[in-house]
Amino acid sequence: MTRADYDVIGIGNAIVDVLSHADDAFLTANGIEKGAMTLIDAARAEELYARMEAGLEISGGSVANSMVGIASFGGRAAYIGKVRADPLGEAFARDIRAAGVRFTTQPTSTGAPTARCLILVTPDAQRSMNTYLGACVELGPEDIVEADIAGAQVTYLEGYLWDPLQAKNAFRKAASIAVQAGRKVALSLSDAFCVHRHRDEFLELVAGPVDILFANEQEILALCGTAHFDEAVSQLRNGNTLAVLTRGAEGALVVSAGGVHAVPAVPVATVVDTTGAGDLFAAGFLYGYTQGRALPDCAHLGAVAAAEIISHVGARPLVPLAELMAK
Repeated sequence: MTRADYDVIGIGNAIVDVLSHADDAFLTANGIEKGAMTLIDAARAEELYARMEAGLEISGGSVANSMVGIASFGGRAAYIGKVRADPLGEAFARDIRAAGVRFTTQPTSTGAPTARCLILVTPDAQRSMNTYLGACVELGPEDIVEADIAGAQVTYLEGYLWDPLQAKNAFRKAASIAVQAGRKVALSLSDAFCVHRHRDEFLELVAGPVDILFANEQEILALCGTAHFDEAVSQLRNGNTLAVLTRGAEGALVVSAGGVHAVPAVPVATVVDTTGAGDLFAAGFLYGYTQGRALPDCAHLGAVAAAEIISHVGARPLVPLAELMAK
């Protein structure tokens, strides 16, 4: 196999996050489901934005955050995602490139504006996300460059991409290229509601091209069709996919046919905002994986990255993760 140009290339929804603090009463009054990701239209986005307290605007998107994390560890990361040629789109491109991630997807000049995610953070550090996909839905197979996918050790795909048809086609194309090139395919289940919408297709993906699966406890229960975590783990052990399961303060499990590795969470003094914890856990794990580290070490790097993220507002590192790794 030829040397990889990238450790990981990620494909996902390019989104600008707007983070604001709110209490449970605000969520109730505005019909927001706590702790979930809800897709909204342009009118709803404008309505919520007007009602939110002044927020912090930060470039985001689940897999985009993961690629920034990999770059922060010192890895070689690239990203594919669609934005509009508007101020938010320009901000997204500027931010991800400044973080050291290669981003060359051409923006759209017409149609919906750049996507944004309105994130309400409650005092218990839970985040409730309301996402307007905007230009994200314009991502299509034409945005997938074969040489880039074939030149990455791992192609990391976002479960949210399974909603828009064109993005789904891009997803399938990228996975096919990676498999044909002898590379690895990783998938984030993204959200339990996403799993409920596409469970049968996700099961086919896990049984097919996906080599590495990332999920939290609610997502894996939904995928395995059980209310019992141990049963889900048992099902995964009978498959061929490496599963990385995050459980918040309880740490994470790495599940494979060869066994189960439990890795504790890295403690933090104060949990400020859980936005991006899973994204950065995946970043640490994938960075370790592409450097040939043992699976428990990969998960520990994930825990280090997640601990950094939940200690402040925002889903991208404030401290270079390479420095934390060195300690």
